[in-house]
Amino acid sequence: MAINLGCLLVLAVSAFSLFSPTLASIDEWCNKTPYPEPCNYFMKRSPRHYFPKQKSDFRKLSSQQVARSKCRNEKEKAVWADCLKLYEDTIAQLNHTLDTKTKCTEFDQQTWLSTALTNLETCRAGFAELGVSVSQLPIMSNNVSKLICNTLAMNNGSSVLPQTYKDGFPTWVKAGDRKLLQSSSPRANLVVAQDGSGNHRTIKAALDAAAKRSGTARFVIHIKRGVYRENVEIPSKLKNIMLVGDGLRNTIITGSRSVGGGSTTFNSATVAVTGEGFIARGITFRNTAGPQNHQAVALRSSSDFSVFYLCGFEGYQDTLYVHSQRQFYKECYIYGTVDFIFGNAAAVLQNCMIYARRPMAKQKIAVTAQGRTDPNQNTGIIIHNSRVMAASDLTPVQNSFKTYLGRPWKQYSRAVFMKTYLGSLVDPAGWLEWDGSFALNTLYYGEYRNIGPGASTSRRVKWRGYRVITSETEASRFTVTNFIAGRSWLPATSVPFTSGL
Repeated sequence: MAINLGCLLVLAVSAFSLFSPTLASIDEWCNKTPYPEPCNYFMKRSPRHYFPKQKSDFRKLSSQQVARSKCRNEKEKAVWADCLKLYEDTIAQLNHTLDTKTKCTEFDQQTWLSTALTNLETCRAGFAELGVSVSQLPIMSNNVSKLICNTLAMNNGSSVLPQTYKDGFPTWVKAGDRKLLQSSSPRANLVVAQDGSGNHRTIKAALDAAAKRSGTARFVIHIKRGVYRENVEIPSKLKNIMLVGDGLRNTIITGSRSVGGGSTTFNSATVAVTGEGFIARGITFRNTAGPQNHQAVALRSSSDFSVFYLCGFEGYQDTLYVHSQRQFYKECYIYGTVDFIFGNAAAVLQNCMIYARRPMAKQKIAVTAQGRTDPNQNTGIIIHNSRVMAASDLTPVQNSFKTYLGRPWKQYSRAVFMKTYLGSLVDPAGWLEWDGSFALNTLYYGEYRNIGPGASTSRRVKWRGYRVITSETEASRFTVTNFIAGRSWLPATSVPFTSGL
């Protein structure tokens, strides 16, 4: 396994990882890259042309040329900014699996490889969204994605993590953290209050302060009631951050970025989280761009082992972006119109209230749009013991719009609704095509013992990939215990959960 991941790492880190520090000429440097022609072309036209003596010099010069040659307008800059973040995160994921200090299981490896592949796909998607030519990113045409797929296939069959935990906690949770997380009202390290009664007036200032702390122990930030108009990012270096609000009706973080406004979907998020072990409780994440601006994310999570408890997510198209990694949502409220729970994480939503809002004229409502691109990715969107209903603005005109449980965003899209109340708004067909017959044979859409006026499966779609699950054994694959190995890490969060069916 390490050899395969090592090959991936060499390719994904950069084209420069095999360079000898003794090479001096541009030709010699560039001939070691997968794409020597563009390297030579741009390097030799650099206004500050010189011969790099070390690998670090060449990397810096190369980065400068990427920025100069590629970013000719704001849209290209936006796409490249996303890709740099995504590639950085991919490198970190692959390095994590190779770190001898990390006791990662095959389940971990499968998760991180799935994330690496999702990151590459997300980078590519940004080009299409903003109309930037994908030819500007030659690395997209290399074999990194194929190598990741090969490794996923070799590692498949080990997607269920053995339950190796002590007293309900994974080994990485320290004793002090256990005590803190079991508390019903954890002590805050910092307080954010707009009226000046806390340590900081903005969430960003509190996160900047948290970034200066030593170590990665759980860090609790209490956000007092108020409407915080901020775009917040919690990067990978900020691990184990917990944001505690004064209730989802009282603490609101809001923004308005959107694809219609010039952002990529990835960067439109009001709050974006990558740092591992993130927890949010009692907060609403909102995007006010409106349906006319299309994709506009309220929250994006790429945080492994992230938990959202008693939170709200409000938007229209693409409200909740479960981008990648393992995620758990408990007793949350999600509002949206088109594809409003989407992404390629291994995400379980339990006891959540899912509300379809009134979309634009002629739009169809889809609750989920899951983005699995490889059959061996251990990802999917699981809705368990929840409710799917019409929001107050949709109820009077419910018969004017069709509502579906999901549609296949990617080839191996996977979504399962289990023991969930489906309101009368759900169309008898249940599921919607994305584009003709695309993915209808390769997707996995399942329903297990749902109830309510929209739960009848007698008139559901007849796709090969759709199934009414009757086997408890098959359904149990998508429980918290098996799908996200929740029993090994959720107890440490003190969030209540149902491990089985």
